[in-house]
Amino acid sequence: MYDSHNHLQDNRFDGIRDKVIEEMRASGIIKCVINGTCPDDWKKVAALAHQYPDFIIPSFGLHPWKEITDNWEQKIIHWLNLFPNACIGECGIDRRIKKYDIELQKQVFLAQLRLATERNLPLSIHCINGWGCLVELMESNPLPARGFLLHAYGGSKELVPQFTKLGAYFSFAGYFLHEKKHKVREAFEAVPPDRLLLETDAPEMPPPSKAITHKLANEASHPANLPAVHHQVSEFLDTKKLSENFHTFFLQRD
Repeated sequence: MYDSHNHLQDNRFDGIRDKVIEEMRASGIIKCVINGTCPDDWKKVAALAHQYPDFIIPSFGLHPWKEITDNWEQKIIHWLNLFPNACIGECGIDRRIKKYDIELQKQVFLAQLRLATERNLPLSIHCINGWGCLVELMESNPLPARGFLLHAYGGSKELVPQFTKLGAYFSFAGYFLHEKKHKVREAFEAVPPDRLLLETDAPEMPPPSKAITHKLANEASHPANLPAVHHQVSEFLDTKKLSENFHTFFLQRD
């Protein structure tokens, strides 16, 4: 089993991170992708990838919620050069945040899309209230040959075929098992089985109680809950190709 997107570098794991990783492995999780969100946490992501090279795949990205600092692009290239098998992300488009500058978001996202395309690296995309903008960007720019990941996909069912044609993978987060997320679950019913992945987004997006086997303080999401999420998801989605999809998207390299 594989966690396609989490944030184990998050401060909420400080002091318990090694124990959490031990519990992830004991639960049956083989590998996970840790997504950096800004230059301040990329070093932490790198350190974890060095500490757990057989378990952690590092990903370096500038999230639309984060401050755009000087030379951020040079810094991300530095980390990608140190980790040739890394991923890019979390990055993307977000119209929900206050005082968003969509043109600046597009500029930063396109810079990361170009890097992923040039190096054919896995790209993890965040999108909230910006699906039309994202479709336009993906249709009008070169894309990685391996495709791209729509992390915790929250778009419409109608957009799934369009994104699939562009090369998208779609990751289901345990949070979508909450009753109020029935429209998201309906959208995932349109996802082809060979484009489906699972993620925790831990410590964010905790699943409902029926899919919680491991608890953390302050209602943070424990990534070792992934097998319980998988069990619930397999009741309404075809999950037979999850491992194959992870290998194809994240592990097969030129």
